Amino acid sequence: MEAWRVFLVFLRLGLTSFGGPIAHLGYFRDAFVVRRQWLDEAEYADIVALSQVLPGPASSQVGMVLGLRRAGLPGALAAWCGFTLPSALLMVALGASLSQWRAAVPEGLVHGFKLLAVVVVAQAVWGMARAFCRDAITWLLMLVCAVALLVWPVAGMQIAVIVAGALVGLGLRAGVTASTSARMPGVPSRRVGVLALSVFALLLAASWSAGTGSPADGFGLFYRAGALVFGGGHVVMPLLQAGVVAPGWLSQDAFIAGYGAVQAVPGPMFTFAGYLGAAMQAGPGGWLGGALAIVAIFLPAGLLVVGVLPFWQRIVAVPRMRSALAGINAAVVGLLLAALCDPLWSSAVSGIADAMVVLAGFVALVGARLPVGWMIVAMPLAGMALHAVA
Repeated sequence: MEAWRVFLVFLRLGLTSFGGPIAHLGYFRDAFVVRRQWLDEAEYADIVALSQVLPGPASSQVGMVLGLRRAGLPGALAAWCGFTLPSALLMVALGASLSQWRAAVPEGLVHGFKLLAVVVVAQAVWGMARAFCRDAITWLLMLVCAVALLVWPVAGMQIAVIVAGALVGLGLRAGVTASTSARMPGVPSRRVGVLALSVFALLLAASWSAGTGSPADGFGLFYRAGALVFGGGHVVMPLLQAGVVAPGWLSQDAFIAGYGAVQAVPGPMFTFAGYLGAAMQAGPGGWLGGALAIVAIFLPAGLLVVGVLPFWQRIVAVPRMRSALAGINAAVVGLLLAALCDPLWSSAVSGIADAMVVLAGFVALVGARLPVGWMIVAMPLAGMALHAVA
């Protein structure tokens, strides 16, 4: 059964994909474009572009589309379950037990995973820049977007950069290529798409009407976080903090402990919601509360993917929209480059030794074409060695 195969592939990624949403795009590219060749670079770029213009967890949405095009709606569900399950179980367990995880996780191991994320994203930036920045205009656009994100790291800047990329692509017809993904397999019908968008809107409207402190109120908080936050990953944390700490559902210390924990586990950062749902006082708490929070924060992403994808195929087939998409692709590479610099490089690389380890890993991946699986073992070991001699 193809959906089962999709689940197993994404389960492996869910167990090994450290580094947050930007790094996940690099892992996905290596797994599905480079090694398994389920799709080509242009198709993958279109899927990444779609995830950037939709609110919610970008890497999870990319995974859903990859699963959908491989095995239809069951494949999308299988991809989400496989990629999310490992980190969701870990985070809900932490929230339910309120364990002191920091004392149990070696700092050197976490440092090694941070260095691994830098290497994987650097490989993704290199490969995607070569594929999507085909002329001086797109190269310049990519660099300007990266600089803008680094100089003005304010809320909404990622969206502004993507919109600017689309406008530049439309105006200059930058890097236009023939559409290779306009007939993506597994895409739902328009009727299904309209139904999914209708459910999304109804649930969003209902999320504001629940009673304060009730289970439905907690569900609504996480649903709104998944429905309204662009950029995913770290961007959702301030909204969740305001939602659970301000009303007294969870202490600030407990929130920060969970936020630190999610940095050290693989898979999507949105599973932090599972920790909060299990630990906070509002709602059922425990495993049931964590499961409800996980479903609530990821549900908008699934509904939007199913709802928008049937129309997205028509949009990207229009020549002028292909021009806009070329600009978006260049902006996305700029977004990846900016994330590589900050927060990945700035938080992981603190000296020459770290930089040399990252350079060696990059050469191993790009030059020697060493499988990422080897790097998942080597980089954490290197991080522990660096921490031991520090």
